[in-house]
Amino acid sequence: MTDALRPVRRALLSVHDKTGLVPFARALAARGILLISTGGTAKALGDAGLKVAEVATITNFPEMLDGRVKTLHPAIHGGLLARRDDAAHMAAIRQHGIEPIDLLVSNLYPSAATVARGAGFEACVENIDIGGPAMIRAAAKNFDGVAVVTDPADYDAVLADLAAHDGATSLSLRQRLMALAYARTAAYDAGIAEWLGARPGETFPETLGIAARLKQRLRYGENPHQQAAFYVGGAARPGVATSEQIQGKELSYNNLNDTDAAFELVAEFDVPAVAIIKHANPCGVAVGADLADAYRKALACDPVSAYGGIVAVNRPLDGAVAELIGKLFAEVVIAPKVDLDARDALKRKAQLRILVTSGMPDPAASGVTLRSLAGGYLLQSRDNGRVGAGDLKTVTKRAPSPRELEDLLFAFRVAKHVKSNAIVYAKAGATVGIGAGQMSRVDSSRMAAWKAAESAKTAGLADSPAKGSVVASDAFFPFADGLLAAVEAGATAVIQPGGSIRDADVIAAADQAGIAMVFTGMRHFRH
Repeated sequence: MTDALRPVRRALLSVHDKTGLVPFARALAARGILLISTGGTAKALGDAGLKVAEVATITNFPEMLDGRVKTLHPAIHGGLLARRDDAAHMAAIRQHGIEPIDLLVSNLYPSAATVARGAGFEACVENIDIGGPAMIRAAAKNFDGVAVVTDPADYDAVLADLAAHDGATSLSLRQRLMALAYARTAAYDAGIAEWLGARPGETFPETLGIAARLKQRLRYGENPHQQAAFYVGGAARPGVATSEQIQGKELSYNNLNDTDAAFELVAEFDVPAVAIIKHANPCGVAVGADLADAYRKALACDPVSAYGGIVAVNRPLDGAVAELIGKLFAEVVIAPKVDLDARDALKRKAQLRILVTSGMPDPAASGVTLRSLAGGYLLQSRDNGRVGAGDLKTVTKRAPSPRELEDLLFAFRVAKHVKSNAIVYAKAGATVGIGAGQMSRVDSSRMAAWKAAESAKTAGLADSPAKGSVVASDAFFPFADGLLAAVEAGATAVIQPGGSIRDADVIAAADQAGIAMVFTGMRHFRH
């Protein structure tokens, strides 16, 4: 490898995405660079009045197999792979009448887009590019002599480099383009592997490929000394990855993490719902007749913690609820849509970030979640489990009333999105106390009761809203103490998975207290 500049005399252009192609090619031609091209790319350039040498005239071999074979030929790959500083290489290509190719411009068949639009298996397979990745990898390997461009966003950088070096490319540019090229083909192949791995019976492939593209560089990570970026990939699920930011300052790492948690939570409900999230845990969740009603109830749960939180709604954000949100210092608001009245109401909160997703995620949809560990990854299916009234087993002498049953199902759905150990007190379709992330379940129960009592003081209420509430636990009570703490706070019914070796003791304690308890048979740990 040398640091020599490499003049560009011949360029091969073969692209699916033709964004910016014609002006870029025109600038190359203006420098006297010979343009070589294939199929649709050659036609696009020819229609623009540019002189193009068809690949078939270079290879002396026609395209065949419906275009599957056109650039897979020594005349192309020899021109890309021959080392300019190796006399034997250069002699070999001269012997076979092969000319060097100094610049490759190639992007790939839209495999991921074909999958995303729901095309059939055969159509998806047909959109797996073969020749493109082969050329890109060849050119990238020979970066000392060849520049490879895989993204139209790099056209201007290439033209600037040519202008700065009298029609030659610099080593620094070629090295940068090499890295981008290998990342591009790696992500492309990973996307195909991910699609095939997601087919029935193939949830956990032998080799895990991750295909993602950079959406945003972030100021820092969880803390200022950590670097961070936001990548998007995988299934097109409505949420932060698909959202459009219509207002506010730049999103942070913590904003994105918390907003994702908030939006996934409100998606659980079919009626108007609001969730207020702080540090990926809900500090208030409610359903209501409309968003404004739900918002008031959600905020009442813990108005102190709501300061600086994330607000998620599952209906189009309207002016009425926007006016209410405007009275709170919030970091982010996320909604499927935002109407004009809401936009006007929040304009004065110029720093408030507003995200519009154009849809809601399906909480019952299958999918996977990925987490990194030192030296590896944990992959699991998404927690899409849902419990309905028909799934519940009453284990106490007293069955829950219809009102209690409705609140129990609501509370258990919220508990699914609270960090374990999770305890949720709820009443009238709203959380009134939440205990999250404690090492002991009884501590979570006590904390949730304390939170409820504190919110009563803030609101000037005589009694804690935990009185007459129901309680949800994301996992079984290992001892009766957590349940007794809820009874002491005034709860009248409990929902929990069951399954402890001490279930009988817990049931007996519930019966002695005269409360109702149901088992779900489903746990919702969230770590």
